[in-house]
Amino acid sequence: MSLRFPDPAQRAAIAAAAKQAGVSMQEYILSAAYERATAVERQFLDGFQASMARSGAAFAAEPSSLDPSAEQRAAEEEARRDLGHQERGHAA
Repeated sequence: MSLRFPDPAQRAAIAAAAKQAGVSMQEYILSAAYERATAVERQFLDGFQASMARSGAAFAAEPSSLDPSAEQRAAEEEARRDLGHQERGHAA
C-alpha cells in the first residue's frame, strides 16, 4: 500500500499514533478504516432494527384497532349499495 500524505503534519501525527500503538502505519490506517466502516455498519443496522421493530409493532396491533368493526363494514356496504341505486336512477 502506497501512503502519500500531502500534509507533512498529518503524516507525522499518523506515524506517531501508529508508533504509540505499536503497529505499522499501514496497519494503523487499515485498522482505523475498519473501525470506521464497522461503526457505520452498526449505525445502519441499529436504525434498521428500530425500523423493523416499529413495523412489527404496527402489524402486531390488535386487529380491532386496525380493522373496521362488523357494524362499520355493514354500514359501508349499505352506503355503497345506496350509491349504486342512486347512480342507476340517474342513468335511467
